[in-house]
Amino acid sequence: MAGGGTRDMPRWADLVLLPALNLASALAVAGAVIAVLGENPLKALGLLLYGSLGYGEAVGFTLYYATNFVFTGLAVAVAFHAGLFNIGGEGQAYLGGLGAGLVCLFLGFLPGILAVPLGVVAAALFGAAWAYLPGYLQARRGSHIVITTIMFNFLAAALMTHLMVNVLIKPGQQSPESREFDPNTWMPFVHELAAKAGIVMAKSPLNLSILLAAAVSAAVWAFLWRTRWGYALRVVGINETAAVYGGIAPDRVIVGAMALSGALAGLVGVNEIMGVQHRLILNFTGGVGYVGIAVALMGRNHPVGIALAALLFGALYQGGAELSFDMPRLTKEVVVVIQGLVILFCGAFEAMFRPYVAALFRRRALAAGAA
Repeated sequence: MAGGGTRDMPRWADLVLLPALNLASALAVAGAVIAVLGENPLKALGLLLYGSLGYGEAVGFTLYYATNFVFTGLAVAVAFHAGLFNIGGEGQAYLGGLGAGLVCLFLGFLPGILAVPLGVVAAALFGAAWAYLPGYLQARRGSHIVITTIMFNFLAAALMTHLMVNVLIKPGQQSPESREFDPNTWMPFVHELAAKAGIVMAKSPLNLSILLAAAVSAAVWAFLWRTRWGYALRVVGINETAAVYGGIAPDRVIVGAMALSGALAGLVGVNEIMGVQHRLILNFTGGVGYVGIAVALMGRNHPVGIALAALLFGALYQGGAELSFDMPRLTKEVVVVIQGLVILFCGAFEAMFRPYVAALFRRRALAAGAA
């Protein structure tokens, strides 16, 4: 279900209990892997928690990673509510970074109060344009959205490689990256703003993109559940035939939903390119588009659940990096396996416990009725 409960179980069980069971299963299997490698699973869990939440810099990194996952999780959720499975968040985030980077490179002479909002708008527009094409092909030509969005991920990578190697590369260097942006186009760091207010915070990549993520989350919630456009989108996702009967044009909804989904994924470019890298580089997305799928599934495609799931995956990314330093046997590859197990159980195996939990609540309901 795209959020909310089912007739077989209460809403809280669907939104809280099932994700908790999936996460516990993933951690149990990860603990078994760690034990096989000769390390203490409980100690590893403690180090992971400390490395992600135990001190100021770690919290900053965790929130920085979580910001990216909020954007891509919302992108997947919006498409999912329209009955679409957008796997193209990686490419859409890539193009969003390109849009933001072009504004920063060529409009850096503008004051920050203009340059930064223009960069945000460009990131959203480039991401939307990259998702519009698969949406159009799905709505008007019958091309499967999963296939086209995967293809567009590869096309985005090829396009960025060409641009960074042959067009936007800084003159006189071999590394495929652009020149550094003018500082007035940078998204301000949270620790620097806190210092201006007299508050001491640990230095980290966390920037004001986190406020953008919070605002976008609220806007997505309002759009989906408080507007007629959001209602039309959800109706198409539930029953396209009923949507047509109700006067809704599914083709327009599909194209619009994909464009909105791409715009959300494109905002990753704001956090990464304008907030941290301050230049255009290759592979800055680092797989966040794919992680967004698991974030959306675990968050039941609801902005609140997505925010919580994004925090979890942000903690896994930051804590996992710290874990590999403190436990040498748990190499970077092992940490990736642990992260993959969480994605597997919270994504692909998302419904594994649903029949058993539903059966439990049905038995309880029957027992209560008999009494």
